[in-house]
Amino acid sequence: MNPKNEMAAVASPVGADDRQSPNYFNNSITDFDEEIKTIEEESAEFLRKMEPSYMETISMTKLFDSVYQSKPPIIDGLLYRGAYLFVGAPKLGKSFLMAQLAYHVSTGTPLWGFPVRQGTVLYLALEDDYRRLQERLYRMFGAAENDNLHFAVSASQIGKGLDDQLGRFIREHPDTSLVIIDTLQKIREVGGEAYSYASDYQIITRMKQIADSYGICLMLVHHTRKQKADDCFDMISGTNGLLGAADGAFLLQKEQRTSNTGWLEISGRDQQDLRLILKKDEETLCWELERAETELWKAPPEPLLEMIAEKITADCPEWTGSPTELCEFLAVDWKPNVLTQRLNVNASRLMQEYGIRYCYKRSHAGRRIWLRYEQA
Repeated sequence: MNPKNEMAAVASPVGADDRQSPNYFNNSITDFDEEIKTIEEESAEFLRKMEPSYMETISMTKLFDSVYQSKPPIIDGLLYRGAYLFVGAPKLGKSFLMAQLAYHVSTGTPLWGFPVRQGTVLYLALEDDYRRLQERLYRMFGAAENDNLHFAVSASQIGKGLDDQLGRFIREHPDTSLVIIDTLQKIREVGGEAYSYASDYQIITRMKQIADSYGICLMLVHHTRKQKADDCFDMISGTNGLLGAADGAFLLQKEQRTSNTGWLEISGRDQQDLRLILKKDEETLCWELERAETELWKAPPEPLLEMIAEKITADCPEWTGSPTELCEFLAVDWKPNVLTQRLNVNASRLMQEYGIRYCYKRSHAGRRIWLRYEQA
């Protein structure tokens, strides 16, 4: 049987002939028993987690036996989901660059050659008014309509309503991928410990929780201090708690305030460190890429993903079976557990690069794998 027919047979629904089989009802009872066992185990696990002394742990074996899907980057190689700081000296051009970033994400147009995934953007321009925003955007982009880019010039503070405001906007616009808050100082509650490490860390942690819960990027605009430092990111105003809790940071600098040339330092958990040389267009005030001093790293090809992409296509969109059957289907002489570990680790990459969704489940009945082609 060729792979296409084999897949059709595996994926076909149960028909009348199947129900007349003497094994059909026995298999149904077995499946029911498996569901009861699963419910009992989940109930026991829930009660165990309610105990005060409970601390959740995971073994390395279970870690490799699990699938953790991640959402794709906002901008490939440049901007990922999570809480980020965007830092620079006052009046350096940060707001122009933030408007540029917001526009490109909301329209899905590439930024400096980096591929962009389109999504709704909320820009809290808390140091501006609508007149200034109108003039700035018209100068930068002309008379371009854009219903995916939203602005606000006032918002509540952290812990005093901002969480609810952001949550409501995202629920009303479920395709939101980027929220820019310009600036961090406008939303933080000033108190006796305003500049302590604990306070700084807590603020960013709270914003990260919002970003992670909604699967978005939350960009916080902030200022640098005047003192120079060997590590440029040590110039971020405040304590190391800000950068320590953030997923990454962008730092915009210029040699002279009157210069149109600057550089952007980028560092983050999910990306390599980058240094981009930028030049501001004197007419539009948009930042253009002069050159990248760091070559963008690309993950080496993964043969297993390429083999799956050759089999799972628009013509043959689905496959399901055990890890052993997948080894046979791909004609590879691997141990089934090695195959599943490699797929578990590369599940997000399989989806992002090849448009194939991978699901894996382990139960009393054994291990099952689902592969489905979803790319348009």
